[in-house]
Amino acid sequence: MKGGVFGILKARFLINDDAIKNWRFIVFIILLAILMIANTQRYEQKVFEIAKLSNEVKELRSEFVDRRSELQKLKMESTVTSEMEKKDIHPSTVPPVKIEVTKEEEKSFFKRIWQ
Repeated sequence: MKGGVFGILKARFLINDDAIKNWRFIVFIILLAILMIANTQRYEQKVFEIAKLSNEVKELRSEFVDRRSELQKLKMESTVTSEMEKKDIHPSTVPPVKIEVTKEEEKSFFKRIWQ
């Protein structure tokens, strides 16, 4: 046991006759470690990217809600009326009249246009 531990500390397993097998294993372990480190690095980058994108989505969603509420306020009749009164345009006191066009009137109209 004493010679085994002392041999490992002196790294005799790297210079023995069958050291090629040991070197191959060591290189394999080093490559696996490098691969693991690279994979962990990519994983952390993706986690940061996901966190950044989720914050951006939250900001955009809140901006959308704000814009939608502003649009609803602008579309209200009272808002439109007040804006038009500033330009001296007042709402009509006469209610609108619905105009109905029959198929025959429509055909005769188009005939007059194309002739």
